[in-house]
Amino acid sequence: MKLDRLLAITMLMLGRRRIGAKELADRFEVSLRTVYRDMETLCQAGIPIVSYAGEGGGYEIMERYRLERQFLTLEELQAMVIALKGIRPTLEEREIGRLLDKVGAMLSGSEHDRLADASEQMVIDINPWGGGARDKAKVALLREAIRDRQIVRFAYTDMSGERSERRCEPVRLVLKGLVWYVYGYCLIREDFRLFRLSRVRDLTRTEETFERREEPEARPLTWSGISNGACASVTEIVVRFAPAARTRAEDYFGSLDGAQVMEDLPDGSLLVRATQPDEPWLHLWLLGFGTSAYVVSPPELAAAVRERAEEVLRLYPVADTQLSGVR
Repeated sequence: MKLDRLLAITMLMLGRRRIGAKELADRFEVSLRTVYRDMETLCQAGIPIVSYAGEGGGYEIMERYRLERQFLTLEELQAMVIALKGIRPTLEEREIGRLLDKVGAMLSGSEHDRLADASEQMVIDINPWGGGARDKAKVALLREAIRDRQIVRFAYTDMSGERSERRCEPVRLVLKGLVWYVYGYCLIREDFRLFRLSRVRDLTRTEETFERREEPEARPLTWSGISNGACASVTEIVVRFAPAARTRAEDYFGSLDGAQVMEDLPDGSLLVRATQPDEPWLHLWLLGFGTSAYVVSPPELAAAVRERAEEVLRLYPVADTQLSGVR
């Protein structure tokens, strides 16, 4: 709509020193003739637009003209911009871009310079190393399905490697750590589940709609509550990490909420007491430390790690040390 475009152009120009007619035409997918007409309309509405001809020319709004930001301080606006830029690669680019334009429209020229300095001092990036925006299309589709209350269909692979076809009534998207999840009612399991998007394949929206169900109160969306899409039981563990592995252990346990206790031992080892989900991934994670992690308790966890190690050992019998080819 023309009114929406005029407002968006105003917001954009308030946040920019100067912008060319062609850039405006490309951004809003209109002709140059339409841009010229929009500029005339804005001038007639009392917005003080200045036009510059020649190379480097374009349009800009007079320095003293800007929107009132009322009770927002410059520091609060800086925090908004830093957070928005951090989530921008995962959400719709144009959507976040429009919001950044509106924030920029609240700043004066000198404040723009201060904001640029603040953006250089702190960077938030929610994308994992090398991961990019791989879940961007899924997030966009699920946001629309949640908004329109449409059932979605997808193939899902759980932590044990079992693949199943699911139909789900999506309720909300959850960003936990660097991982996206969708929370909703699984029509196959007939219960609320939390699905990790990286394990979702062939995601599609159906034409079926649904009414929101009452959610269970006893399932908070916490890290310890994530287990193949359901609520996991937890266990108290005590693990001794060798000096070579203590940095990895501190990185993981030091970032968790709750009563994690880390004790330095005389030989440089680290003794960790913590609460963790009682899940198969925990056995594999501890096994990944090799001989640098020793499970003190509970004995059931130590036995599970030992069993996993024996399974690996059985893959490499002594007689097969000289491999003749790929099996």
